[in-house]
Amino acid sequence: MNINEICKKAHENAVAHGWWGEDRPFSEQIALMHSELSEALEEYRDGRGLDEVYYYCELSNKKIKGDEETAWGCEKQPDCNGCEYGKPEGIPIELADVIIRIADTCGRYGIDLEYAIKIKMEYNKTRPYKHGKKI
Repeated sequence: MNINEICKKAHENAVAHGWWGEDRPFSEQIALMHSELSEALEEYRDGRGLDEVYYYCELSNKKIKGDEETAWGCEKQPDCNGCEYGKPEGIPIELADVIIRIADTCGRYGIDLEYAIKIKMEYNKTRPYKHGKKI
């Protein structure tokens, strides 16, 4: 799947789940992207590992540490094996949410994100070492 296909699928899913029932201003979309980054920062500040994914079970109201194979389930449903209450959490998940929000926005507005990334990466190759004169 290429980047523009991800944008299309992210937007289709957002529409299907009612997130575009009324048109949102572009500025709100930017704020939502930023909020996902803030959630990643909060996970970091809570001491989560950079590659740690854990699951939150709404049924038992507790966080469950582990991988996908073992984390689903809780004390109230010991034989759960993939209950719909397990929500993935952690820094990688929040970063994925950032990308999904960006993809949804690009899908909504017809932004060719793949093209934009390619031309920006090519341009970045031409920039001087530590450009911008920042300390």
